[in-house]
Amino acid sequence: MRVQVDASGGTPTIGRHSHAHPPRWRAWLWNQLRTWHWVSSAVSLAGMLLFAFTGITLNHAGALKAKPRLKMADGTAPRGVVDALASPDPKKQAEAAAWFRSALHFDFDRAQRERQGSEILASLPRPGGDRWVTVDLVSGTFHMEDTDRGWIALLNDLHKGRNTGRAWSLFLDVFAGACVLFCLSGLGLLAMHARRRPMTWPAVFAGILIPGLLALWLVHR
Repeated sequence: MRVQVDASGGTPTIGRHSHAHPPRWRAWLWNQLRTWHWVSSAVSLAGMLLFAFTGITLNHAGALKAKPRLKMADGTAPRGVVDALASPDPKKQAEAAAWFRSALHFDFDRAQRERQGSEILASLPRPGGDRWVTVDLVSGTFHMEDTDRGWIALLNDLHKGRNTGRAWSLFLDVFAGACVLFCLSGLGLLAMHARRRPMTWPAVFAGILIPGLLALWLVHR
């Protein structure tokens, strides 16, 4: 508190100490950290929830096994389709792919192909499942199997980036960058509040030390 006396000899007045304004750089840094923190949290929200949930499902994969659903189809392709499939001509291969896409909903254009003797094996792996077709180039018979391992396997494969394609791979890069910004901006905000919150640094160090000690203990077991 402070006492103010009127210059004319009047009654003293009591007022509060004026607080100094924080430096401009500190206010600027606070605004930047807060902005980057909420933006990065918004960008990484869905991915963070997904990866937290699938971290649990992957950690308990043995207890969360699902029975795969298997669908099979057999048949014989027309001779012209089989010859076109084995042809080195891309146009003819495209015609054969169109027939299989119509008959089996199987996209040979995106499939991984491999020739084994008189057979062509094409596979379309996907998150949480797989689909493959074998075609006998002599008889024209084909066999298709479609395996679906369930939605938990789907989410686990998304977590691992398994058979997900470029778009998901790009999302993982953006998500990882957003997580780094989220953590660093949060650390900066913690540092700015640390004077008023004495448990800040013990909590931060515990969050670093405990996983580190666990990792070292597991490595040397």
